[in-house]
Amino acid sequence: MNKISKIDRQREHQANERTFLAWLRTSIALIGFGFALARFSLFLRQLNSAITQRDTPANSLFSSEDLGVVLVIVGIMTIALAAWRYNQVFWQIERGDYQPNRLSVWIITGVVMILGFLSIPLLLLRNQVPPRPTSVLTQPPSRNGIR
Repeated sequence: MNKISKIDRQREHQANERTFLAWLRTSIALIGFGFALARFSLFLRQLNSAITQRDTPANSLFSSEDLGVVLVIVGIMTIALAAWRYNQVFWQIERGDYQPNRLSVWIITGVVMILGFLSIPLLLLRNQVPPRPTSVLTQPPSRNGIR
């Protein structure tokens, strides 16, 4: 085992902790964005139903609620990967045989890029709300249902 000074080893461990915290912030952002996306999508669907007085069908193939849930799951998996990588680097520093691992960086990059690309159709393909007839808006409803 190579002897490194106590100060150098301390710096390496602190850098490892900063890297872990950066991954943790990334995972919290993914979870927060996923939660917000899923809840805001639900809010918009309920608002659309209230305005049009009809149930708005949810897109069964792919919706922003689904993307939000996937983002939360990816955020949780990122936390697990970050903890695993932190522990792996910790022991490599202790043994003095640190080996950088770029695979985890590329995996997370790919997953986030794929999720980003999946969100593009959700932004472009919005449900069009048909306009309501003006006569319904201008005339108050009668008590017996006859106008």
